[in-house]
Amino acid sequence: MIKTVNLSKVFRTDEVETTALNQVTLEVKSGEFVAIMGPSGCGKSTLLNILGLLDNPSSGEYFFTDHEVSKFSEKQRARLRKENIGFVFQNFNLIDELNVFENVELPLIYLGMSSAERRKRVEEVLEQMNIIHRKKHFPLQLSGGQQQRVAVARAVVARPKMILADEPTGNLDSAHGEEVMNLLDGLNQKGTTIIMVTHSQRDAEFAQRVVRLFDGQIINENIRERVI
Repeated sequence: MIKTVNLSKVFRTDEVETTALNQVTLEVKSGEFVAIMGPSGCGKSTLLNILGLLDNPSSGEYFFTDHEVSKFSEKQRARLRKENIGFVFQNFNLIDELNVFENVELPLIYLGMSSAERRKRVEEVLEQMNIIHRKKHFPLQLSGGQQQRVAVARAVVARPKMILADEPTGNLDSAHGEEVMNLLDGLNQKGTTIIMVTHSQRDAEFAQRVVRLFDGQIINENIRERVI
């Protein structure tokens, strides 16, 4: 589904040049669940931003569904992103002024979907995430675990080919964290490709493959059995 070849990202200021990614070559097949691990500052979030078409690399190639996208403009990236990728963030990134239904509906509005189809899709996914009873509540009226369930619902409502999750349990206690991981695992078992950045060894055990980064480079990859 995606492939990077010698991907590098360098951040420059007037005085400092920082290499965040250094010649990263990675392939993720459709339907895989891949965890990316490594210490803070090793390039995990930078890699996720490039894979999610939020940023371009400084050099190297990035193939997304067989298209080389490393030099795409923001407009081109945005179009591919909204049609193919869902995001789950550590800090939920819900809009406080919108209720649960409206937060989940937002990606469908950007896709130009009719109001009737939007309502059907949103209610289906809220049922799936067991949060339909909170659809008129606002984010600040929800627990952290409920907010992350809403965030997962928003990520999947447009039926993306791939979900990128950046520390999805980082702000949750262990029980709510496991709940979110079970949701992601269930989505993966239905065919959604998931790439997750995490510091949690427990969360990484849900993945089929663990990629370890250090100083902007892949140092090893391990195939592992799923948690049952």
